[in-house]
Amino acid sequence: MKLVVVESPAKAKTIEKYLGPGHRVLASYGHVRDLPPKDGSVNPDEGFAMDWETYPDKARQLKAITDEAKKADSLILATDPDREGEAISWHVQEVLRKKKALPANVERVTFNAITKSAVTEAMGKPRQLDEDLIDAYRARRALDYLVGFTLSPILWRKLPGAKSAGRVQSVALRLIVDREREIEVFKAQEYWTISAAFEKDGQSFTARLVGLDGKKIDRLTIGDKGAADAAKAVVEAGRFTVASVETKPLSRNPPPPFTTSTLQQEAARKLGYSASHTMRLAQSLYEDGAITYMRTDGVQMAGEAISAARKAVADRYDAGYLPDKPRHYSTKAKNAQEAHEAIRPTDFRKDKAGSGDHARLYSLIYNRALASQMASARLERTTAELADGAGRATLRATGQVVLFPGFMALYEEGRDEKAEDEEGARMPHLTAGDAPHKKSVDAVQSFTQPPPRYSEASLVKRLEELGIGRPSTYAATLQTLKDREYVRLEKNRFIPEESGRLVIAFLERFFERYVSYDYTAELEEELDDVSGGRLDWQKLLEAFWRDFKPKAGEVMEQKPSEVTAALDEFLAPWLFPDKDDGSDPRVCPLCGNGKLGLRGGKYGAFVACSNYPECKFTRKFGQGGDDASASEGPQELGNGILLKSGRFGPYVEQGEKRVSVPKDVPLGDLDLPWAEKLLSLPRTIGNHPETGEPITASIGRYGPYLQHQGKYARLSSTAEVFETGMNAAVAKLADAANGAGKGRGAAREPLAVLGAHPETAKELKVMEGRFGPYVTDGTTHATLPKIADPKAVTLDEAVALIDAKSAKAPIKGKGKRKAPAKKAAAKKAPAKKVAAEKKA
Repeated sequence: MKLVVVESPAKAKTIEKYLGPGHRVLASYGHVRDLPPKDGSVNPDEGFAMDWETYPDKARQLKAITDEAKKADSLILATDPDREGEAISWHVQEVLRKKKALPANVERVTFNAITKSAVTEAMGKPRQLDEDLIDAYRARRALDYLVGFTLSPILWRKLPGAKSAGRVQSVALRLIVDREREIEVFKAQEYWTISAAFEKDGQSFTARLVGLDGKKIDRLTIGDKGAADAAKAVVEAGRFTVASVETKPLSRNPPPPFTTSTLQQEAARKLGYSASHTMRLAQSLYEDGAITYMRTDGVQMAGEAISAARKAVADRYDAGYLPDKPRHYSTKAKNAQEAHEAIRPTDFRKDKAGSGDHARLYSLIYNRALASQMASARLERTTAELADGAGRATLRATGQVVLFPGFMALYEEGRDEKAEDEEGARMPHLTAGDAPHKKSVDAVQSFTQPPPRYSEASLVKRLEELGIGRPSTYAATLQTLKDREYVRLEKNRFIPEESGRLVIAFLERFFERYVSYDYTAELEEELDDVSGGRLDWQKLLEAFWRDFKPKAGEVMEQKPSEVTAALDEFLAPWLFPDKDDGSDPRVCPLCGNGKLGLRGGKYGAFVACSNYPECKFTRKFGQGGDDASASEGPQELGNGILLKSGRFGPYVEQGEKRVSVPKDVPLGDLDLPWAEKLLSLPRTIGNHPETGEPITASIGRYGPYLQHQGKYARLSSTAEVFETGMNAAVAKLADAANGAGKGRGAAREPLAVLGAHPETAKELKVMEGRFGPYVTDGTTHATLPKIADPKAVTLDEAVALIDAKSAKAPIKGKGKRKAPAKKAAAKKAPAKKVAAEKKA
């Protein structure tokens, strides 16, 4: 018997069906052991020896694998085809070796897709474990441990409120903070655009001023209204004729199939998915055999996949949409071990798979892969220049038309920011000497915009461009930043929190090298060298630890007050920016003679006056140099209402009642009416038309909400608490009630009614559940496979699923009666063994 070990149970079930008798396939449920989160797990003094610890919740899986391994002739390690998959296989092998249950014959197989052909072909090409990949895994794991468990205790002691730091996590946070700094120092510049609307043969087009009195007009050339009015007058007075017309053919090639990084970017742009959600969906599609492996840097497809894609194009489109030769793409990945085949469907005959979010992501993957083998799009761009008779002004009009859509008929790549004037509109046919009719002239004022904040897509793209981290880890990295509350997402853009800015300031001041972009990218290249067998992993760690350890020890010896003083100096340009009148920005606005400085408190950093406790002036760390919004003690708003600042932020107080100021209410807008509305909560909207019970709106720990008879519905903003009317409230509560019962099918219409079960006569239905569609007979629920179309399920398929689920269901109470019998039978068993059995 051959024992095959994979990661997931879904994968195990499918592969055991493919391999047939003589094979036992078990799942490890991911990693089975890791470095315990305590001192000494990595010992630099003993060649960076690592003390691995088995996950307690994996004991049951490991026991099952061990029991089967003792009976097996061969062990086949079939985990995912990347570094993490290699590491899981290595851990399983080492655990079995320690338990003396390792079969004599151990093989490693990898496959890029969970299809019968891919799995059976892989079984015929076994190999040994890749020691270079395992060394690269150990090096990365040790580095992450040494950085995290060295920096985090320093942060805890020197920066109250800081939570953790990480090798890639902190550099990603620095990118977000640096972008926020760029936005804060950005000075908007005024500029004007002069354009004229023309008409020729009944078709309108617009031309922009590009030359005036022999000078070229760029975007920022006209910087005020006076210059704009003068230029507009020249264009209004001129009689324009077409001086030249230039037509250029353009060709646009399709993008390659998805890599891990580009899939995360495009799913964020087009579907609004976070990186972590995208990877969860892709994992499910992979395990269900719908797509190839989703952690890859490669952009090429296998030969048979290219042939299948070309056939699908030929079947769906005219002959012109299929290029003469197959398209081949080359990868720019530096790590050859991770450059697997691109993410693509396993079967190009299926353009749909799954339901809900799974179906949307599959469609995105399918369309991108199919488009990669389609013909290029052909476009034509026309540029016409118009000059006035006096020779003073020159206007330019551009237009672009699609002559043949090619791949764009199926797929067009999304963009984070659309380039200005990237595409022109359709233009009439123009020739030199034409004098189109001028209809109007406009002068439009604009201002330059600061660089945009990072979205998940643009941040992933930037990390990949800099060579920081690996695409397979980006989802976890971004999630950690959100979990630590170092950043927040607003309108799908990252904004650094005060704690995040303070941590980055600390790391830049005391560990600048280790959060620099170049150093982190160089370290990634060295780790890739370990993967390729070009560098010894222990030498890499020795070089890193030789410099990092003394630096950490030096910072740990500094007193918190010394750290605060250093940060006060480092952050001075941001905390105390120069004033327009030239006065000292550090002078206390309350007492007039004290000096403002950074202070560290139990709940984080803040700005305070040097004359404390005589002067009570304080300012939140994140308020920068805006003295107008600083806290000078309680502010009187009127009617006995005070605005105060506490450990959890600003709040309003009237008598004994206090209400926190919501984050979406700017302090600058908080006046007496706003304060009175907040203090008046909860607000009664009225009585529900069906129950007669009141519906109220208020703000709770998790934000604004509606409440009725103990049931709740979320509101999107504080403004909605005061603006939501009865009709909207009833609708929102109804939607929330339907969503709450989603997992049980409560108050929901079936997706399909299939008919009666042939044996029980119970009606079988397909329902939409919280975790996906399922079939039910009212008693037993059976989840549909993720790639199944819920509306195409047949009665026979539903009967088979219900019967299989019923057969697996345990008899109620059986386990409870059996447990005492076991205990009674083991009278002479040692107490330890009984405890162990109970624990297991």
